[in-house]
Amino acid sequence: MIEIERVGEHEFVASNGRGASVRIGRKGQEGSFSPVELLVAAAAGCAMVTSETLILRRTGGDQLTATADAVQSESGNEVLSVPVTLSYDLSAVDDPEALETVVRRAVEQLCTVTRTLKQSATAPLQLPMPLQTTVDPL
Repeated sequence: MIEIERVGEHEFVASNGRGASVRIGRKGQEGSFSPVELLVAAAAGCAMVTSETLILRRTGGDQLTATADAVQSESGNEVLSVPVTLSYDLSAVDDPEALETVVRRAVEQLCTVTRTLKQSATAPLQLPMPLQTTVDPL
C-alpha cells in the first residue's frame, strides 16, 4: 500500500511500508516528481526490474539504463503513450536479435506496469540496435 501525505501547498510525499518515499508536486516544481513523471518512471522502472537479470547475464556487464517520456494529447490532460528505451552494451553479445526477443517477451509478459498501461495506453519498448559494421571490399 502507498500512503500519500500533504506536506505543503501542492506538495505531497508518497511512502511505502518499506521506508521509501518520493516527493510529488505539480509539473516543474523543484524537488518533486509530477504524477505523470511517476507514471513514466514506473513504466521504465518496471521494464528494467523485469529485464535486468536477462540483460546483464547475457551482456556480461553491469550497466543498464532506461529513458522514458510521456506522449501526451494536445490538451496535455491524457497520456497516449509511454515509450521506454533500455540501453546496454551489446559488444559482448553473440546474438543481439535473440536477446532482443527474450527481453521483449519478458517485459510484455511480466511487467505489470506496462501490461496495465496497454489496457488504455501503449508503452512501446525500444532496445539498442546491434552495431553495424561495414566490410571493406578490398
